[in-house]
Amino acid sequence: MPESELTVAPNATPAAAPAAANATPAPETPPPAAPAAEDALAVAKKEAADNYQRYLRAAADLENFRRRTVREKDELRQFAASRVLEDLIPVMDNLALGVAAARQPSADLQTLIGGVELVLSQFKSALAGHGLKEINPAGQAFDANFHESISALPSAEVAEGIVLSVVRTGYVLNGRLLRPASVVVSSGPDKEESKS
Repeated sequence: MPESELTVAPNATPAAAPAAANATPAPETPPPAAPAAEDALAVAKKEAADNYQRYLRAAADLENFRRRTVREKDELRQFAASRVLEDLIPVMDNLALGVAAARQPSADLQTLIGGVELVLSQFKSALAGHGLKEINPAGQAFDANFHESISALPSAEVAEGIVLSVVRTGYVLNGRLLRPASVVVSSGPDKEESKS
């Protein structure tokens, strides 16, 4: 065929096309960052800074609260007894008056005893006003929760396990035992007497 009769088919690729198929494609350049992503990053950074500031304020508030609590606790410890002492000051005044009266040359013993009994009553009522209660279990059943037996004596009149006498009064403060009552407990009739 003569060269002039060669025609190129419409779908045919030029001869250079097979060589181009083996070549690597050109790298694509990434599109520029979207403005929305930059705005979101700025918002996140601002939110992180705000959260950090809130954290610092919360930590400072917590430290201030801790210091204030320690200070208030110390003040409570130092001045907790102030109400009790305010109620006991008049008792001390009356005791001082009793001592002054006892030193007088014309002091009457019965009058002094009456005055001391009044002061003791005032003292007990002042302490009772703050929740102190006496434990004086004479004639009651022995209770190991509130009584301390220092001795047991036989008794024909008093049943076994009943408190014969109180050697030392016990005390309870608002339901909590401060000191048990020291008592002598009956062991019932003497065993030797009951045999005879």
